[in-house]
Amino acid sequence: MLPENLGHLFDVPLQLQPTAPAIFQGDIVVTFGELDERCNRMANALDGLGVRAGDRVALMFNNDYRFIEVLFGTMRLGAVPVPLNIRMGDGALMYVIADSEAVVLIASSEMAARAQFLVPQVPAIKQFVVDAQTTGRALNYEQTLHTASPSFARRKTAPDDVCLQPYTSGSTGKPKGVLLTHHGQIWNVDLLRKLEAFDETERALVAVPLYHKNAMLGAVKPMMLCGGSLVILPGFDPVQVIRSIARYKVTYMTGVPAMFSRILAEKEELRRNDVQSLRYAVCGSAEVSEELVAEFERTFPDAIIAESYGLTEGGPDPISNCRYGLIKRGSCGRQIPGSEVKIVGEDGVTELGPQQVGELITRNPGLAKGYWKLPEVTKKKFRDGWLYTGDLMRRDEDGFFYFVGRKDDMINVSGENVYPKEIVDVLLRHPNVREAYVVPIPHPVKGAVPVAFIVPSERARTSAEELQQFFLKHGTPYAYPRRIYFLDSMPLGGTGKIDRAQLEKLAAEFEEKPQHEPA
Repeated sequence: MLPENLGHLFDVPLQLQPTAPAIFQGDIVVTFGELDERCNRMANALDGLGVRAGDRVALMFNNDYRFIEVLFGTMRLGAVPVPLNIRMGDGALMYVIADSEAVVLIASSEMAARAQFLVPQVPAIKQFVVDAQTTGRALNYEQTLHTASPSFARRKTAPDDVCLQPYTSGSTGKPKGVLLTHHGQIWNVDLLRKLEAFDETERALVAVPLYHKNAMLGAVKPMMLCGGSLVILPGFDPVQVIRSIARYKVTYMTGVPAMFSRILAEKEELRRNDVQSLRYAVCGSAEVSEELVAEFERTFPDAIIAESYGLTEGGPDPISNCRYGLIKRGSCGRQIPGSEVKIVGEDGVTELGPQQVGELITRNPGLAKGYWKLPEVTKKKFRDGWLYTGDLMRRDEDGFFYFVGRKDDMINVSGENVYPKEIVDVLLRHPNVREAYVVPIPHPVKGAVPVAFIVPSERARTSAEELQQFFLKHGTPYAYPRRIYFLDSMPLGGTGKIDRAQLEKLAAEFEEKPQHEPA
């Protein structure tokens, strides 16, 4: 039984197991029954504050279970939650809050001071609720919930109603509000739950930001639907991840390669803790090296690790690997049932054959309706029912898709198209390379050239010259990295992905010091 409204996603576990744990956070345990009451209280509280269906509510939270009750409570009312990326600077956050036309902002205790600074600068905000001691016109979170009713009369929700408005990162311009629908999101999470065979025995670890797609689709939504439990950590810390797997008997987690690499590097902590409950891990956003897979399988012998692909506007997951299906290393999976995917040439129409690189386009019920207040961008990205993702992929003869890179990431080296991921793929084949990342730097003759950052394997160190020679032997000569720099670890951004901007800054700094030699 599936609800009309995404805010009621855990209807079945609520009826079958209301006293079962929905959320673990430190020593806090929230059952499905308690979560339902708190979601209802939030819906009623917002109604009392004058929020109406279609109004936007901004959520300014670090990882905290209250984020989930605000998210679902807002949707139950028919209003639209706008999760804020708290890693953004104040200017970008003010832009998103103002652009969304949010009438209420709700903030966690850790975000209270920052929110109190921002709210007066956004006149459209009529009400401000904060989980902290309040001053001025701010309302206290728990008091606001306590005075609201735990019962809520369900409202009619149309399939095409907007349920959620996350914003893109803004890496290629200002952040864009993505309009996701109730029917589309329920369709996608239900399908993925079935493909992954998730059930009430699952315990999913959330160490990435709750406001991000990785956590929302990878853990929050499927666990709420299947009746599993969420284990929420305040952020990513490899030691705390390991201890939490042992403490809560975690069965499933998501992450990116850099996160798994750091977990596997904690040898002593892994020896001290029983982590054998882990059965499945999904890894996305970057290439997963053979060494990382082999080490993961040695450390978690009963677990499967699979790569994934998704984008906020695109379903979010039009392509997926499944833990009980055939998995090809290096591939992000095959198209899921009900989703159409094509790889097209530069004309945006001609479908390409196996092993040809082109842009991935997709058509499925989970696609966004478009971008908030951006009709021209929507028209450009959504054409004839298809989303043009901007992601370059190739497909093999068995229908498995392989991510090549973003069209925007392409480096033009003297007229030749070079994709960072293709360079990374070659470098990761070297036995002494644990992690690799490639960014461009300007070149007076060639326009731009690639440089590589390397985290060496524990087994041995290697030289920049050796890696360059390895690449020239196994890769395309014009794509070889002109500089190679070694790091102890890659800088990570707020979602656990490698921080490209930081590496580009480092590359520029190194280039200003020509006497610098890689360590």
